[in-house]
Amino acid sequence: MTSDQKHLLENMTFEEFAAWSRAEEKPVVLIPLGSQEIQGPMVPMGDFMLTREVAAEVAQAAGAVAAPTLPFGYAEYFRTVPGGIALSADAFRATLTDILANFLDHGFTRIVILNGHSGNYPLVDQVIRDVRKRYGLLVPCINLWRSLPDALWTELHGDFGKKAFAHGGDPVTSVYMHYFPQLPHADRAKLPETPGTLAGLPVAGLSGVKFQDIEIGMPVNVDDRCPDGIVAGDPAGSSADKGKRIVEHLVAFCTDFIAHFRDSDPKSPAMQKTGK
Repeated sequence: MTSDQKHLLENMTFEEFAAWSRAEEKPVVLIPLGSQEIQGPMVPMGDFMLTREVAAEVAQAAGAVAAPTLPFGYAEYFRTVPGGIALSADAFRATLTDILANFLDHGFTRIVILNGHSGNYPLVDQVIRDVRKRYGLLVPCINLWRSLPDALWTELHGDFGKKAFAHGGDPVTSVYMHYFPQLPHADRAKLPETPGTLAGLPVAGLSGVKFQDIEIGMPVNVDDRCPDGIVAGDPAGSSADKGKRIVEHLVAFCTDFIAHFRDSDPKSPAMQKTGK
């Protein structure tokens, strides 16, 4: 669970944050992004809590400060499920742009986005491209769940491997079990249902349908594909131990990247090492 240590901006006074930024030769600010959306019957909808916890550990390990986590993301295909809170594309872009500007306008040049909802990324990409054009500055984004290597999936799930990477399954379910063991409902784990149909065609994931084994883009909603949010994978294979291992990898990977980024010039398109 999140501690009250002074690597979280929400726990710092303005004087403490100013003192930290002066003391750091190359201060790094983390921007955590999450979502409030259906995650299947086993775990809560607020997956932003996981991003917040990962960001807290990364900030502590890397000597960075994590801004408050944006709890709402762009998840249009989940809007049909009550309890989800999704921003429109325009609202998400505008909100992230404003968050970044609050640091950029004060001269912070090393900002790293930790994105805990993969559906956010197409819009994140648009925003950070605009930042590069307007400020001449590179703002990297680590898509947390997609940064897990195939070898780790094999270690955790054996021959099933990366097929376990699925909405309603891992990594979210295991990480919930690690960080918040009191919240999951293990007795509700089940295999995904047979995919639904749309326009008389089988739904493929959340982005389209299959026609003659070829995916055709279509505005799919999650309940077109499955009513319970288990898109694929098997949440019965999730565990707190697997969640702990996932978090260990994420913290190490993000910390290594931040060390590299801190020693690089964010205003250089090639991100060459400073002084070289």
